[in-house]
Amino acid sequence: MSKTAFIAIVGCPNVGKSSVLNRLLGQKIAIVSEKPQTTRTKIMGVLTEDDIQLVFTDTPGFHRPRTKLGEKMVQAVSDSVAGVDACLFVVEPQGELRPAELELVEKFKKMKMPVILAINKVDTLPDKEVLMARIAELNQIYDFEAIVPVSALRGINMDALLDELKKLSEESVFFFPEDTLTDQPERVIASEIIREKILRNLDREIPHGVAVAVEKMHEREDADIIDIDATIYCEKDSHKGIIIGKNGAMLKRISTRAREDMEKFFDCKINLHCWVKVKEGWRNREGLIHNFGLD
Repeated sequence: MSKTAFIAIVGCPNVGKSSVLNRLLGQKIAIVSEKPQTTRTKIMGVLTEDDIQLVFTDTPGFHRPRTKLGEKMVQAVSDSVAGVDACLFVVEPQGELRPAELELVEKFKKMKMPVILAINKVDTLPDKEVLMARIAELNQIYDFEAIVPVSALRGINMDALLDELKKLSEESVFFFPEDTLTDQPERVIASEIIREKILRNLDREIPHGVAVAVEKMHEREDADIIDIDATIYCEKDSHKGIIIGKNGAMLKRISTRAREDMEKFFDCKINLHCWVKVKEGWRNREGLIHNFGLD
């Protein structure tokens, strides 16, 4: 009999949830950057090995929202926790637990949720004593199914984490074909790749005021090429100038690096064209949030 488990990956911004998901799946489906709140919506990833299928939901970082978009992101976390069999709770390897993390633990307690704790970024710790103290501290706050120190970036202990996650599965038919990787449409994946390059190449507040919409995605019949037209939306005219850069240099860099990643993911040549437009205050406008598929 086959087994399945639906698992939400939760935690505060910038703890490495998307990196954990990508490493578990063995392929990048969620964008990553050093900036907090990189993930804006729920992203489903499916891992099928032998008779076990794990369905992961990568969620936005749990935080105190300051915009309507932030409210949508926090709601996505609550919805995900309410609709799964278990949670994978990702935390930093040191420092005090944040109020949002303690709030998540309270949600676990109310729901009596099975939770595996992943202490990520252990490769950054100076010595093992710090890690042992962290494990002892976290062991006091909840009855976790397992506590697994990992480094998603380096691939440290990820097999052990996967083994623990598989133990959460129960007898069931598979809910997705065995070759399913994600529920994200190709247009969404393309737009997220572009947004990742913006996050990685621009500083300060500009990246969080950016949305990307793929207006056209067409595979040529006579060649192994996909033509993609995308529009980058920002909140201010001054931001538009920074994204484009002097003589278009920044936009060219973003487009080139996005195209290279798309060609790896889609396994074909990509002809990518990007434009930049201004939509003032879009993060607080329900209609635009909906149009960008972020609700």
